[in-house]
Amino acid sequence: VQLQASGGGLAQAGGSLRLSCAASGRTFSSNYMGWFRQAPGKEREFVTGIRWDNVTRSQDSVKGRFTISRDSAKNTMYLQMNSLKPEDTAVFYCAARSSIYSSTSVTDYNYWGQGTLVTVSS
Repeated sequence: VQLQASGGGLAQAGGSLRLSCAASGRTFSSNYMGWFRQAPGKEREFVTGIRWDNVTRSQDSVKGRFTISRDSAKNTMYLQMNSLKPEDTAVFYCAARSSIYSSTSVTDYNYWGQGTLVTVSS
């Protein structure tokens, strides 16, 4: 079972990036999935998550700017990030729970991608 995150890179403030998380080894169509990020010197934090029926939740700092989505047929999750800010700079991780229920806690997630670096310049 593997989650593979991709799409990170360098963006200017106000710009956009789209992250992808491809799952292999099993289907995650029923699992709660999420994106986390970890900035230098900080703890990993929940960014946004999506339920099997596409109900989403996000932290306040990204509401209106980041959009999570999933394509169950492709077993892939996405994070569209618009209006990027320098404070969004972090390693972004995709993750999945062995549950259908939402959670913002790192310890509730059973599967993790390797992380992809997003750097936003001012």
